[in-house]
Amino acid sequence: MTGSKTDPRVLRTRKLIMDSFIELSSEKEFKDITVKDITAEAMINRATFYYHFEDIYDLLDKALSEVLLINLDCNHYQNIELNEEMLVNIFKAVTNFQMSLSNRCHRGYEDTIARIIREQLEIIFYKVLLKQGLTGDMQALKITAVMLSWGLYGASVEWRRNSVGVKPEEFIKPAIPYIISRIDVGSTNETKE
Repeated sequence: MTGSKTDPRVLRTRKLIMDSFIELSSEKEFKDITVKDITAEAMINRATFYYHFEDIYDLLDKALSEVLLINLDCNHYQNIELNEEMLVNIFKAVTNFQMSLSNRCHRGYEDTIARIIREQLEIIFYKVLLKQGLTGDMQALKITAVMLSWGLYGASVEWRRNSVGVKPEEFIKPAIPYIISRIDVGSTNETKE
């Protein structure tokens, strides 16, 4: 192995480890998965595992984060303003991510899934709010981003638990005008001052 974590072989091995972990998590509870299980599934040795990840919790965090980032396509939202289409697309990405995880995953690490989703959404919303020119109180923008991320995550959990047969976009659309109107009011007040 080379020392560079951007070497294609290193990236392939890292992906192999993550894929093996995700495969195992569809068969076993997280608490029952060991590094030995992962190394056997990926056909690598323990040293290779620890070259890429500190421990199994580090692997969990990074695997879920990468899957979510692929679903969210964060770069896409950096040049878009907060509007109905953006909120619907983010909500669909979050619900797709949640649906892609097995029930075993949800039971085994619900808190980790929730934290990862909220952190990524908070980053997206904060950047979008900044782009919209809401530059007054930076702390207020951060809190707004937190509220949007927790709210969207909470709505996705509610959809997953209670809205069988309802498409994610149908579920979230009725709430969007209330969210957008509050953001627009904040934006209008900023430009008046």
